[in-house]
Amino acid sequence: MCAKKWGERQEHWAKQSIRPIATMSDYWLFTTKLSIYSSPRRMKKMTVRASRDTSPVTRRRFRVLAISYVCSPDHGSERGVGWGWVRAIARHHDVWVIAADFERRAIEQIQAVNPGALVGTRFHYVEPRPWHFALTRMWELIEASCLKPVMNSAYRLWQKDAFRLAGDLHREIGFDLMHLVTMVGYRFPAKFYQIDVPFVWGPIGGLENTHWRFLPLLGFSGCGYYSARNMINSLDRRFLPDPKRAFAKAAASGGIIAATGGIRREIKKWYGHDSEVICEIGPPAEIATEHSLRSSGEPLKLAWSGRHDAGKCLPLLLKALALLPADFSWNLTILGQGPDTAKWRRLSRRLGLEDRCRWTGWLERDAAVRTMHDAHLFVITSMKDLTSTVLLEALSQGLPVVCPDHCGFTDVVTADCGIRLPVHSPRQLIADLAAAIRQLGEDETERRRLAAGALRRIGDFSWEKKAAAVDAIYRRAVEAWGKNRG
Repeated sequence: MCAKKWGERQEHWAKQSIRPIATMSDYWLFTTKLSIYSSPRRMKKMTVRASRDTSPVTRRRFRVLAISYVCSPDHGSERGVGWGWVRAIARHHDVWVIAADFERRAIEQIQAVNPGALVGTRFHYVEPRPWHFALTRMWELIEASCLKPVMNSAYRLWQKDAFRLAGDLHREIGFDLMHLVTMVGYRFPAKFYQIDVPFVWGPIGGLENTHWRFLPLLGFSGCGYYSARNMINSLDRRFLPDPKRAFAKAAASGGIIAATGGIRREIKKWYGHDSEVICEIGPPAEIATEHSLRSSGEPLKLAWSGRHDAGKCLPLLLKALALLPADFSWNLTILGQGPDTAKWRRLSRRLGLEDRCRWTGWLERDAAVRTMHDAHLFVITSMKDLTSTVLLEALSQGLPVVCPDHCGFTDVVTADCGIRLPVHSPRQLIADLAAAIRQLGEDETERRRLAAGALRRIGDFSWEKKAAAVDAIYRRAVEAWGKNRG
């Protein structure tokens, strides 16, 4: 098409209030639509054709519908997971995203400041309703209480509206593939797997129970909460129907993504399907080029970060530090805050550690990462997690990591970048934490070796590598889907 005619067509579409073209997929889609305007009865037939583009699977960009309830460029944890995965998908494909309306403001700010950052990505928001689950203080309190089933019901109501929107978009666009990204919990696939395209699901988490032996360490409310969660989780894995159907649909085209190796084993155990492990989180934008150095006589600077709740189990570290000799010099920076902050501060006073503990509260992510960079060693004590955003943040700053040998930590922390500790009992883990901290505090050569290994290890979890892995899954899924349908 010559430049003059192309300009005339763009001007015509603008007069007809047709949105501007952003990708080659858009051009193909709009020219298809224009060809059928004169014959409305052919609309349904052409929409089916749009979802079955016969271009070679190995070359073309797919039209992907991604469900990412939480998806924020300004946050870590699960909201950061959604954002990172959407951006990774868009490296190789054109993606339409359905997200919660409360994420609209941050996303539109990014679009206004840097429109080029979201090329190939379009966001649609489910109209907010009073009964939808949202990230508000009220819902946070409900989530942390025995009323959590109310939160789950509210989230399912949002999913019902999102499913209707997904159906409308598919009839309009004709997607090649559907990908359910967040929330990552396995209980809530909703009915998205019913849309008649290949279904990819993941990263998936939530299948593992918390160690029963550690529950008394979590305090009265924490013990009650995680005991109930373990029992409900055991029933849900066995009896919930939607996860079974969603796993079966995703498995038909090799589209199950487990967040950790432990989750992969649980999926195989409970649902009989294979999955591919892709860590749910990625590194921060700024990765250090050098790790911190500890001079002779300088106290060992420890860092810990996370939400202050029972599952993060900071008391394990505080009790381990109380076991160290009086002449062992250290200080601890504790990032974050939460419902257990006051209780943990009282514990530090009872153990005589208050003068060597610094509590920062919540910091912006960039500030938190800079604070980590000044430390010599990062400690994780979580009893319930997937991989944890703070783990990759620590590695990105050249911090050796000491952590329990479970959850996603097992997949990430190697003997070249940290120390994994067996998880048998609270007493054993506390003693091993103290021993590991003392070992690295007394052997700076070993600590620096692990610090250098941390900077090398972070490269294995880049968003570029995740994008390539997801792209490979998509192409296998679309190819398998085509073969299964003859």
